Amino acid sequence: MLLQIVAIIAGLGLTIWSADRFVDGAATTAARLGISPLVIGLTIIAVGTSAPEIATSALAAAQGYPGLGIGNAVGSNVANIGLILGITALVIPLKLRSASLRRELPLLIVVTLICLLLLANHQLERLEAGVMLLMFVASLLWLAWLAKQSGPDDPIVPDIPDPLHGGASLKTALGQLFLGLGVLLAAAQLLVWGAGSLAATLGVSELVVGLTIVAIGTSLPELATCIAAALKGQHDIAVGNIIGSNLFNLLIVLPLPGLIAPGPVPDGVLSRDYPVMIGFSLLIVVLARGFGGRGVIHRWQGGLLLLLFLAYQLLLLGTSGVGAVR
Repeated sequence: MLLQIVAIIAGLGLTIWSADRFVDGAATTAARLGISPLVIGLTIIAVGTSAPEIATSALAAAQGYPGLGIGNAVGSNVANIGLILGITALVIPLKLRSASLRRELPLLIVVTLICLLLLANHQLERLEAGVMLLMFVASLLWLAWLAKQSGPDDPIVPDIPDPLHGGASLKTALGQLFLGLGVLLAAAQLLVWGAGSLAATLGVSELVVGLTIVAIGTSLPELATCIAAALKGQHDIAVGNIIGSNLFNLLIVLPLPGLIAPGPVPDGVLSRDYPVMIGFSLLIVVLARGFGGRGVIHRWQGGLLLLLFLAYQLLLLGTSGVGAVR
């Protein structure tokens, strides 16, 4: 079991490092090709922050652990709001002012509900996965259009970092991009092996491992990004990272097991985990639109999110069972 734990820790560490290189390389490459920083921030970087989940889910499904991939998608969304946003708001209250950000929130709820309808038959087949990926393309185009429509007075505009700030050339950016991608795939392979083997050793389901260890680990890049943005006063960027990551977890990470290893949705996902994810998603809408102060997520609300997340983790431990595949 020690070997599996070491593999998980090493896989997570390398995944976080390589995802950062991958995102930087992709953003700088896009900027060198003439794409505006705002479009890059709301699309490319948002997708890139889900790179650890994407790689892990794809490899897990390919190696016979589709439940690990599904658990990673749903669990990461819960962790992003309950753990990442909760800790960030505890560090510094978040003031949300961006009109663009407020328009993203309804999209997240709509996508969450549509994906629930697609999974209502307890199957994740290629048809359902294909619909989710088409929704991803539509959402990406909509976000790009939204970015172009945002005027210079939108508070999120000056917060978007310029990918060309470091002056990297296109060749250097492409080198970062491919280095990050290569290490990311290798790290995800290590993580999947460790997580799958640990689940078998402990006699718990791959779904629960995906919802807990893997989901929390692959969400760690968002923690560093959100806290750094919040401390710089870029509160809309901090919350925007969470919304974008959750949106793309549903539309890229979740359908991958359906494309690679189609089959039934593991027991517990629709009755326990997906409702929890919906609840957290609705909470962020309420908090972002004003609860106890318009557009401000206070420290006590961050603490509440964190407590709810911890309660969910305890629920998983209490219902996971031993020796049964869920």
